[in-house]
Amino acid sequence: MIVAAFPASQSRVCFNNAVRIVAVLLAAGAGRRIGGPKALLRAGGGHTFLSACAARLLRPGVEAVVAVLGCQAERVGACAAGVPALRTAVNERWAEGMLGSVLTGLEAAEAEAADAVLLHPVDHPLVAAATVDAVVEALRRGALIAVPSRAGRRGHPGGFQRAAWAALRAAPPQQGARAVLAAHPDWITHVPGDPGSLAGIDTPEDYERLLGRPASW
Repeated sequence: MIVAAFPASQSRVCFNNAVRIVAVLLAAGAGRRIGGPKALLRAGGGHTFLSACAARLLRPGVEAVVAVLGCQAERVGACAAGVPALRTAVNERWAEGMLGSVLTGLEAAEAEAADAVLLHPVDHPLVAAATVDAVVEALRRGALIAVPSRAGRRGHPGGFQRAAWAALRAAPPQQGARAVLAAHPDWITHVPGDPGSLAGIDTPEDYERLLGRPASW
């Protein structure tokens, strides 16, 4: 079980604001293996996965958080309306895979005049604030792509400078951002990841193992 407190403490970290970073929270999926949209699952402390992830991502150096909705967008959007500083965009073609949500998120980031994005799936609510800070710091220092890694595995969120967005837009739909990482390992700066950066919750078993209780909405 991974223990996390919500919301994340907004500790004071000094960042150079020359790089405008927008976090894109990928929350469009149906959550078929767990029985419903994972954005609405309870994360503890009065938070849903949606609000827990938003709290984690809104760190110093992150200008805005945009949640990309899809399945049951109206219901999830009602939840999002209660999350401070969270903006939303809708991927109407969410059923075609996550890349469509990434592209919707890039469009939203363009509208926010972003220089870089953090891409984070809503089924990783346990990521530590320190991991987000490390990705932001790597982008601030000029990394083209910044990825948290732990024990040889890549985690979330992934950071992508604007110069990498064309590769994301050209990625095969079934592979998405993974194809960009595989094709351009020389673009990647790895930063230390915490256990929560790897802890995806896809099934009731994942939920109970990581949160210590049965899945609930």
